[in-house]
Amino acid sequence: MTENNQTSKQNIFSLFKDAVLGRQQDFTQGSIKKAVFMLAIPMILEMLMESIFALVDIIYVSRVSVNAVATVGLTESVLTLVYAVAIGLSMAATALIARRTGEKDSVGANQTAVQVIFLGIGISILISILGIVYPKEILALMGGEPNLIEEGFGYTRVLLGGNITVMLLFLINAIFRGAGNASIAMWTLILSNGLNIILDPIFIFGLGPIPAYGVEGAAIATTIGRGVAVITQLLILFYGKGKIKLVIKDLVLNIALIFNIIKVSLGGIGQFIIGTSSWVFLMRIMSEFGSEVLAGYTIAIRIMMFTLMPAWGMSNAAATLVGQNLGANKPDRAEKSVWITSKYCAYFMGIVSVVYILFASTFLEWFSNNPEVVSNGALCLQVIAAGYIAYAYGMVVIQSFNGSGDTKTPTLINFVCFWLFQLPFAYLMAITFDFGPQGVFWAITLAEILIAIIGILLFKKGKWKTVKV
Repeated sequence: MTENNQTSKQNIFSLFKDAVLGRQQDFTQGSIKKAVFMLAIPMILEMLMESIFALVDIIYVSRVSVNAVATVGLTESVLTLVYAVAIGLSMAATALIARRTGEKDSVGANQTAVQVIFLGIGISILISILGIVYPKEILALMGGEPNLIEEGFGYTRVLLGGNITVMLLFLINAIFRGAGNASIAMWTLILSNGLNIILDPIFIFGLGPIPAYGVEGAAIATTIGRGVAVITQLLILFYGKGKIKLVIKDLVLNIALIFNIIKVSLGGIGQFIIGTSSWVFLMRIMSEFGSEVLAGYTIAIRIMMFTLMPAWGMSNAAATLVGQNLGANKPDRAEKSVWITSKYCAYFMGIVSVVYILFASTFLEWFSNNPEVVSNGALCLQVIAAGYIAYAYGMVVIQSFNGSGDTKTPTLINFVCFWLFQLPFAYLMAITFDFGPQGVFWAITLAEILIAIIGILLFKKGKWKTVKV
C-alpha cells in the first residue's frame, strides 16, 4: 500500500513537472483528466503570481503617502478600460488560436496571432497619446484633489503611456494559452511580476544613481517588468519551439481577419464591463452603511480573490480544451472536458467554502482588529462562500462558451444576472427592505447561482458546438 502511494505521488510530481515545463501540447487526444491537469496547473500558478504582484505593489506604494495609494486607485480605474479591451481581445485570441490549433492549421494560427498583436498595438498607441498628453486632466476627471494630481500625475503618465506593455502581455499570453502553451504564459508572467517586485523599491525609494521617483517609480518598475516580458514573448514567438512560430512573411495586415477578431472580442469586452460596473454599483450601495462595513466588505473580497485564482485557472483550461477539440471536430470530447473540469473546480471550491464558513472571523482578524469590520467582513465571506460550488460551475461553463468563440451568450447571461437581477435585488434588500449589508451579500450569491443555472441549461442545448470562428 505504501509503495503504491509512493508511486502515485511520483506520478503526480512527474505530471506537475511536465505541466510547468509545457511538455504535452496536443490536448485533442488521450486522457481528458490529464489534459485538464496539464493546462490548469500553469494557469493557476500564473493567476496566483498576478495576485502576489498586486499585493506587493500596493504595500510599497502605501509607504510613500496616502495620495500615492489614491493615485494608484484612480489610475487603475482608468486602466479598467484598457483591461476591458485587452481581456475581450484575449478571449477572442484564445478561442481563434485554439480552434486553428485543433484543426492543425498552423498557418491560420500564425496569421491570427499576428493580427491580434497588430490590433493590440494600434489600440494601445491611441491610449498612450491620451495618457502622455493629458495625465493631469485624467486624474482631475476622476475626482483627484490638486495636491494629489501634482504628486501622482507622473504615475498616470508612465502607466497609461506605456500601456502597450499591458496590452501585449495579455494578448500574447492568450495566444500561448490558445495554442496549449500555458506554461510559456506562466513563465513570462513570473518574469514580469518578479522583475516588478525587485524594481519597485529601487525606483520608488531610490538606489545608488537611481533617484527616488516616489509613486511614479512604481509605474516605471511595472512598465519595465512588463516590457521585458513582452520582448521575451516576441522572441519566443519568432525563435521558440512552441506551436505558434512566426516568420517575417507572416507580418502582413489582414483586414478581414482583424474584423473577425473584433467581432468575437466584443462579447468579451461586454462581459468585463458588465461585471466591473456591477461591482462599482455594489460598492456604492455598501458605502451607505459606513466605512467599517465598507472596509469589511473590501477585505473579504480581497481574501476571496486568492482562492478564486485556482478556479480561474481551471476555467481557462476548459476554454482552451473546448476550442482545440472543436477545431479537431471532437465536440463530444469538448463537452466532456467541461464537465470534468467543472467537477474538479467544484471539489476545490466546496472545500474552500467550508473553510470560509467555519473560520471567516479568523481570516478577517488577520487584517483588522475592529469588531465591526471583522463581523461584517466575516458575514460577507460566509454568505458568498455558501454559493461557491455554483460559482465553480458557472465560471467554467461561461469560459467554455468563450473558448468556443461564442462570447455573445455569456454577455447576455451576465447582463440578465448582474444588471437585471443582482443590482435591483441588492438595492431592494439592503436599502428598501432594510436588510442592510446582508442584502448585498445575498444578491451576490444568488446572482452567481443564477449564472450557473442559466449557463448550464444553455450549455446543454449545445449550440456552442456549431459556432464558426
